[in-house]
Amino acid sequence: MQLSKMLWWILLSTILLFAACDDDDDEELLGNWVEMGAFEGIPRTDAVVFVIGDYAYLGTGYNGEEDERLRDFWRYDAASDSWQEVASLPSEAPARNGAVAFSANGKGYVGTGYDGDNKLKDFWEFDPAQGDNGQWTQIADFPGTARYSSIGFGINNQGYVGTGYDGNRLKDFYRYDALSGDWTQITSIGGSKRRDAAVFVLEGKAYVFTGVDNSTYVTDAWMYDPESDSWTEKREITSNTNDDESYDDDYSLVGSNIVTFTMDGCGYLTTGGAGYAGNSTWEYNPITDFWEEKTNFEGSSRSDALGFTINDIPYVATGNSSAYYFDDVWTFRPDEEQNDND
Repeated sequence: MQLSKMLWWILLSTILLFAACDDDDDEELLGNWVEMGAFEGIPRTDAVVFVIGDYAYLGTGYNGEEDERLRDFWRYDAASDSWQEVASLPSEAPARNGAVAFSANGKGYVGTGYDGDNKLKDFWEFDPAQGDNGQWTQIADFPGTARYSSIGFGINNQGYVGTGYDGNRLKDFYRYDALSGDWTQITSIGGSKRRDAAVFVLEGKAYVFTGVDNSTYVTDAWMYDPESDSWTEKREITSNTNDDESYDDDYSLVGSNIVTFTMDGCGYLTTGGAGYAGNSTWEYNPITDFWEEKTNFEGSSRSDALGFTINDIPYVATGNSSAYYFDDVWTFRPDEEQNDND
């Protein structure tokens, strides 16, 4: 009787130990992706987006199916989950992909990129208050070299553009004052040159991650403070280069053509990848300078998508995977459990 009882406890302990390990290995990530109504324009990749007030404006890009670059723009109304075509870039503005965009002082700005033959440095301002569909006006050219695959962001009434590719991978940065119309070169980002990087803005500071330099995915990360015109290096984005036991062995965000959005004081990276179309999603806490993995993007894996936030609600749209070009739109709820049926 005593032996049987002992064997029973051994068996129960083994089952509980196995169950605990199994639960740890299969621990589900938090976050729920919900599909919205489709983008009404042509499916595309490598486009741009900027947000003004309650609306996002999406345009340009490359449509591989018809092998053409685009200049059309569409306004997204998140409240009604609907799209409306607005003024396209003027005919004198080359259709393009790989451009940058930012918003400042109630207007949107688009420039640089690639038209299929030439790298570009022209810049255009969109005023949504002019006419029924807005109006584009050319502003001073970007003062750096003509380029594509750069990053752009807006803080207060100023826009910032830097890095990219002009035949050489780059690390220079420039500031555009939307009130005066002047461009000024500012301090270059530290560390690696890079193209196809990712950037988001939190509390008036810009955070730059990922990208490619010399055929290598960069691991250094930087924060820009416009008040002091200075860059501060942040924790690297892979466990392979950090001697820190608090890193998980799988902690690695390296890649390119990754998109970003912000929500509730946190930044997010998703899709893109290291030489492939990806779907991983990571949440950044600027206070701890750590990343937490979230539920994978539930649409098709992709690169060169777009991420944006309207009234603290994030969206991911468009992009491509090989010869497939997308027009789907998704929102993300980081604190919900994944639900495949929504």
